Amino acid sequence: MTGLHDLHSGVGWFLIVSNACVGFWALAAQQVHSLRHRTLWWATAVAQVSTMVVAAIGAAIVQQNDIELDSFHALYGFSTIIAVAILYSYRSSPFISDKVHLLYGCGGLFIAGLGIRALFLNTPVG
Repeated sequence: MTGLHDLHSGVGWFLIVSNACVGFWALAAQQVHSLRHRTLWWATAVAQVSTMVVAAIGAAIVQQNDIELDSFHALYGFSTIIAVAILYSYRSSPFISDKVHLLYGCGGLFIAGLGIRALFLNTPVG
């Protein structure tokens, strides 16, 4: 179990850091046009795909070890996938066309925040 658990934690940290980075990059690109590169969208795609990877590894851990998952951990974890779907659905909406970088910037930071919350739910305080 330690191997999968470590992988889940490691990819979880990747989810947090990568989504925060692309979130800040997209927010900056909303104001600074020279930061608008195709690379931003590739990096955003990689960061957002990590949400599904973390969920799949987590589901494998739960299934293999027959453990009862904390419902809030699952809620925050799977909410990251829902957030990705919502961002994707709004990207071509006519009312957001001039604010797509703002949308993905706030969205990336929101996903990172959900990841942080899910990560620290099971950590004992004090």
